Amino acid sequence: MFIGRHKELQTLHTQYAKNDFSFIPIYGRRRVGKTQLIEEFIRDKRAVFFTAVNKGTYKSNIELLSKAIFDGNQATPVYGSFYDAMDGIHALAQKEKLIFVIDEFPYLAQSDESILSILQQFIDLKFLKTNMMLILSGSSLSFMENQVLGYQSPLYGRRTGQIKLLPLDFQTARQFAPQFSKLDQAVMYGVTGAIPKYLSLFDDMRSLDENIMGQYFDRNAYLFEETDNLLKQEFKEPALYQAIITAIASGASQMKDIKNKVSEESSTVATYMKSLLDTGIVKKEVPAMDKPGSRKTIYRLEDGMFRFWYRFIYPNVSLIALDKGEMVYNRIQPQITGFMGEVFEKLCIEYMWSIYAELPVAFQNISRWWGNNPDLKAQSEIDFIAYSNDEAQAIFGECKWRNEELDRGTIEGLIEKCKMFRQFEQMHYYFFSKSGFTCGAHELANTHRDIRLVEFKDMFN
Repeated sequence: MFIGRHKELQTLHTQYAKNDFSFIPIYGRRRVGKTQLIEEFIRDKRAVFFTAVNKGTYKSNIELLSKAIFDGNQATPVYGSFYDAMDGIHALAQKEKLIFVIDEFPYLAQSDESILSILQQFIDLKFLKTNMMLILSGSSLSFMENQVLGYQSPLYGRRTGQIKLLPLDFQTARQFAPQFSKLDQAVMYGVTGAIPKYLSLFDDMRSLDENIMGQYFDRNAYLFEETDNLLKQEFKEPALYQAIITAIASGASQMKDIKNKVSEESSTVATYMKSLLDTGIVKKEVPAMDKPGSRKTIYRLEDGMFRFWYRFIYPNVSLIALDKGEMVYNRIQPQITGFMGEVFEKLCIEYMWSIYAELPVAFQNISRWWGNNPDLKAQSEIDFIAYSNDEAQAIFGECKWRNEELDRGTIEGLIEKCKMFRQFEQMHYYFFSKSGFTCGAHELANTHRDIRLVEFKDMFN
């Protein structure tokens, strides 16, 4: 069953409806649903769909492309080159409206560097005179952004649109398990990173605990070896990438700390880190209102599935391999509430964007803040700050995924922290709680019009 991606499908349908040539690159991390999106789009249309092979030779890829062009007919000839194959595509496109898809395009391009230039020639000299639709799809974000979309690419300026496929939002992710409670849907969202492939593994006819145990804590389960498989597919030397991810998962967030953990030179770690950033596994953060390159820059695991796996599976791989998964899960299950803290911050920010028109501040960005608080003479953290361009107004947010109600002291604590931001003329405070608020918290909010209390059960209705 295909779920979500309405905006992306609309983009593709709009491009297809044009009576001229269109070219759409589609890219995003593995398992995010690129192939499923394309298949859903072309299912009632004339299309040639070719998937390039990882580590395949130029010859083997041309053989597969030839079969795709001739609808898999084993008796058809094999084109002698990519150039000849494009001539075949052009001939088809002259006869009828045609969608030509190259899935995992980076694999094909890496087998022969001339392929990008050949495509450029065909677009300029032949394809532009047809009304065919060209779709290039790829999981290598850096390749797609630099070699397909980048200024120095032979294909630069020829796209008529592009789609960067991201993990699903919470409202869409919930649809994979409609029978779950909203709380269980949030945990599912967190442990899968909202990746469609992983969400599709969850069965809402079973309990959330049964699903997590069955998908992660079983040595035969799909997700038990997923991180290793992804790293091996993406990188030639996965061991150092794994070491960097492990260091970040264990609490090292600054480059110097990560370098010390993996015992490598800074230049080496920086090179590998760039690749992890390009794939979306790791993200680089600076505090709200700091500029890129800030000395406070930290690195965090962006991918929710990786964060869950390296926190709970990685330390217990040997036990799970010995079929002790249920025992391990029973031990770590109470810790999932702590894991959900960062997930809840992300959900709260997503919620803020969803009610943007109702908010008292028009902002461009919303992100975490951390640093020295001179008023308190201590290090402080704020879950999110959203501020207007003129820095006249700001919203400060606190997000608590706890099994107890958020109390008055938490509200007063955030207000006290925020006194250091004297540049703002008007300050608003939003508090989010999994388990509601105490009477004292409600009393305080009722006497201050700039304080808003939001319970999780009232979000995303």
